Amino acid sequence: MNFSEPCRLTGLLGRISPDGRCLASCVQYRLIVRDVTTLQLLQLYTCLDQIQYIEWSSDSLFILCAMYKRGIVQVWSLEQPDWHCKIDEGSAGLVASCWSPDGRHILNTTEFHLRITVWSLCTKSVSYIKYPKACQQGIAFTKDGRYMAVAERRDCKDFVSLFVCSDWQLLRHFDTETQDLFGIEWAPNGCVLAVWDTCLEYKILLYSLDGRLLSTYRAYEWSLGIKSIAWSPSSQFLAIGSYDEKVRILNHVTWKKIAEFEHPAMVADTKTVVYKEVEKPPSVETERLSFPPTRALASSLFSTQSKYDISQVPVSFQYIKPVADRANPKMGIGMLAFSSDNCFLATKNDNIPNAVWIWDIQKLKLSVVLEQLCAIQSFQWDPRQPRLAVCTGNSKVYLWSPAGCVSVQVPMEGEFQIVSLCWHPTGDSMALLSKENFCMCYLEREEVK
Repeated sequence: MNFSEPCRLTGLLGRISPDGRCLASCVQYRLIVRDVTTLQLLQLYTCLDQIQYIEWSSDSLFILCAMYKRGIVQVWSLEQPDWHCKIDEGSAGLVASCWSPDGRHILNTTEFHLRITVWSLCTKSVSYIKYPKACQQGIAFTKDGRYMAVAERRDCKDFVSLFVCSDWQLLRHFDTETQDLFGIEWAPNGCVLAVWDTCLEYKILLYSLDGRLLSTYRAYEWSLGIKSIAWSPSSQFLAIGSYDEKVRILNHVTWKKIAEFEHPAMVADTKTVVYKEVEKPPSVETERLSFPPTRALASSLFSTQSKYDISQVPVSFQYIKPVADRANPKMGIGMLAFSSDNCFLATKNDNIPNAVWIWDIQKLKLSVVLEQLCAIQSFQWDPRQPRLAVCTGNSKVYLWSPAGCVSVQVPMEGEFQIVSLCWHPTGDSMALLSKENFCMCYLEREEVK
């Protein structure tokens, strides 16, 4: 495993292009595009104000930079650096911006969610979608890029509109049986749309492409409900994480629950492997000591190394009781993600912030728990194989695969607290992001099966 030199970053704005060739990062009002493998500077663009959001187009030819405070979006071309586009929403303001799947239209959501404006880069035409709902996940595209679903709110009722992305024509418009719709997400095969309600009510609805209600699922009533959802890449399973610290798995045939995964404070099953991160003192041979010390040596001397031990079950985890009188309590399943081969599901229970739970989907059982020294900040699956990368806000990156678990110290001067990471599309490398810097981590080819 090799690491690049650190590069400056603001706002955690570092993105690898969909084709895997470039890496875009922001330093205040500057957009920097580098080669992924060498980090050689390819382009430098200057925006009108501090950049708050960036996104690559699907074909990796354009980059969108949103400056929400100014109500402006600037678009830059990699092929023609002199070409650029500026979209000013004016007094309507701007709260969100994203690409359409074809990479030639930009969807801007105005302040107070009054409308969504669809701007065409090719024809310079403008279309409007009225009454978009102010919710966490109100726009969803099918994976093939053919259809778009938009959550709407009008006359105190929730609706969903389905549009054809090629010409933005309305395909279907239907009301949803929700009190206060919170999010929408397509199955990867684009056949089913999941719609879920506010956390005050446990309710998830599944609609077909023609707007028919296929199924409604409610696990319980009169308690905080759904916190997170994830589709399996095959669209066979829908995982629903909730505030009761459980994940429920629905199947795609009957839309009934086939498994319920609990996240208790103690694991007693002898078939579950618990990897516990433990600190180990730095070990440096005296003959290697030199003055002044080399960068790598200084890094290894003054940073705490760690390794994994396999704990004997039963194992008790650090459990945090949430403050009852605060909004958005830190409880329940806050993160969940399926591996690319559909074989594993990784989850995090916010009541046990230092643990990642890895479930075997073929056996529908808990397979592994990673117990970290610090709280989990982020985790993400390798897009090509069942390998999970985890970061906990320190200068280490953790990797788990069915073969085992490893903790790797990033050799860097000063503090480098990794709070986010993203894999390269090939799974050969990943970008590690801190609040002020980022670096690339390159994995050996031999590890990739």
